[in-house]
Amino acid sequence: MFKDTQYKVFKENQPPLEANNISAVSASELNNPIDDTTKTEEMGGLRNRLMCRFVSSTCFQMNRRKTLGEDLMETPLRRCLSTLDITMLGIGHMVGAGIYVLTGTVAHNMAGPAIVLSFLIAGLASVLAALCYAEFGSRVPKAGSAYVYTYVTIGEFWAFVIGWNILLEHMIGAASVARAWSGYVDALTGGVIANATAGTFGEMHSGMLAKTPDFLAFAVCLAYCGLSTLGVKGSSYFNSFFTMVNIGVIVFVSGFGFYWADYRNWTDYGGFAPFGFSGILSGAATCFYAYVGFDSIATSGEEARDPTFSIPVATFVSMSVVSLGYICVSAALTLMVPYTLINPTAALPDAFASHGITWARIVISVGALAGMTTSLFGSLFSLPRGVYAMAQDGLLFKVFARVNEKTQVPLITIGVCGLFSAFVALFFDIEKLVEFMSIGTLMAYTIVSAAVIILRYRPIVGRSDVLPLTESPVSPGSAKEFVNMLNEAGRLKPKFYWIERLVGRYEPGVLPASCVFIFTVACACIFSILQWGGNAVYHPNGPEWWLIVLLTFLVAVSLITIALIAVHNQSTEGLRFKVPWVPTIPALSIVANVALMVNLNPMTWVRFGIWMSIGFVIYFAYGMRHSKENATVTSYSGLLKSNSRTGEWGSTLTAKDLDPDTPSSQTEN
Repeated sequence: MFKDTQYKVFKENQPPLEANNISAVSASELNNPIDDTTKTEEMGGLRNRLMCRFVSSTCFQMNRRKTLGEDLMETPLRRCLSTLDITMLGIGHMVGAGIYVLTGTVAHNMAGPAIVLSFLIAGLASVLAALCYAEFGSRVPKAGSAYVYTYVTIGEFWAFVIGWNILLEHMIGAASVARAWSGYVDALTGGVIANATAGTFGEMHSGMLAKTPDFLAFAVCLAYCGLSTLGVKGSSYFNSFFTMVNIGVIVFVSGFGFYWADYRNWTDYGGFAPFGFSGILSGAATCFYAYVGFDSIATSGEEARDPTFSIPVATFVSMSVVSLGYICVSAALTLMVPYTLINPTAALPDAFASHGITWARIVISVGALAGMTTSLFGSLFSLPRGVYAMAQDGLLFKVFARVNEKTQVPLITIGVCGLFSAFVALFFDIEKLVEFMSIGTLMAYTIVSAAVIILRYRPIVGRSDVLPLTESPVSPGSAKEFVNMLNEAGRLKPKFYWIERLVGRYEPGVLPASCVFIFTVACACIFSILQWGGNAVYHPNGPEWWLIVLLTFLVAVSLITIALIAVHNQSTEGLRFKVPWVPTIPALSIVANVALMVNLNPMTWVRFGIWMSIGFVIYFAYGMRHSKENATVTSYSGLLKSNSRTGEWGSTLTAKDLDPDTPSSQTEN
């Protein structure tokens, strides 16, 4: 560029070339005129190189992984939560509107008495995902849950996708529970609140919006948001108290419900599954909402005293208690009254009233409000911590990463998240919110399950990898064996070396990761065909022959990919908890989650696409450039750089330029 500038100045200072001075031009210049086509080709080549470099740099930034610090336990948040606190947080978050609101709706409209199986299937899918969360929680004791797990294993772009979905999950979870809380209070007052609101402000006529604005839900969101700002320990005492009240009411409902059980309600009125297997699956997809709170356990990773122990234990205990509670309550409800007579808006109080136990309405109402209180608190606890984790990494605005020195909680983030949740609760309908929330949760569970497999078969240990957290440091004598074991991960077991002749040579860990992707896509294709195949699948004379061939091929591909993953070595040493039977358990989790996603309403996918489009704008416009993992070299500085030592332009960056501490002997070669 400097030489070009000199030439331009020199040319401008020359007198114009006269016609009679043409002899001054050398013969060689006349015989070799400047080729404009060559110039154009050279400029086009430069543009192509710049574009290729830009695309390469963008892909690198999207796939870079989070670099963890030396001390994973270091955090500006306060580590004060015990295993019991975290367990109560998980139970309280899961047992809320689901057991008091969704139970009646799913039993009456979707599954009938087979709601028991719907809760069982949804619980199984959640347990499989919970196992994967527990292993990651013991590896990475950080806030952010699935977002952080994806960041350290797969890459930044997919981490943002999962993080953005988690924010959607918790925001809609808080809003839907707030509306359920408000609706329950309104039902106890005989509809006075709703009638007064409709009379004052009128009705909203829209598919997504609620019939009337819910100002009580708006106020409840802000109130619990204010409670969260007082500090995590004080909030946990509040949550534990109401969770114990809720558990007591569940025991009461189950005990008295089975006492008044009439088993003919499971055989008459269309039988046990009046809506068929499709109704059971549709009910399971909706019931899955009832289990989404367990990931709040992993979100508390930066505030747990001993996260490597507390998170796995709290996950299993809370999942066991909640699953048992949901199954018992749904069974008691459908045994007390026929599913056709269940009132979806007040299922349990009306069921007890039909047996003359009118006073039970008070007990159930107390339990319902206590349960929805803890569920709302769990969502408003997890949402700001997810935003905080993304802001800490630079993917969201830095202001959300500020932590108050006195309370040691992100006050600004809590306030903004509470305000957004309150506005969603004010205007939107609860049924649409529940469906919208499920899709983001299921996608997060799917990617976490895939990430467990990928990380187990990753061979190279570096700063960006997730090192297992051990109870004691690795001894010098075993350090070499430990590293060798980690480096063997992702390589074929000795008796399966012959597979290289079929698939070719590849870097360790590449084939298992590729197989995970192929397996997930194959599962999505299988369940999409079964869900949307129509007459081609469910024809009275049987499915079309080509469809049978296609499904057989997809199933075979799925089984082969799992087998290929299983013949590689894993790295499991040093983990205080690890998912058993990898890759089988994570693969089953992927299957269950994909099956439930396919069963969701198509309009839910449309709304999901709109939400993700907003997220992509934020990521590419802000997050990619402000990420803490952002490369110090841009796409252009890699091509053009001012070298201060030589004063020349266009020199290439070297390792020494990037790291001044690099010895010169390493950069001269």
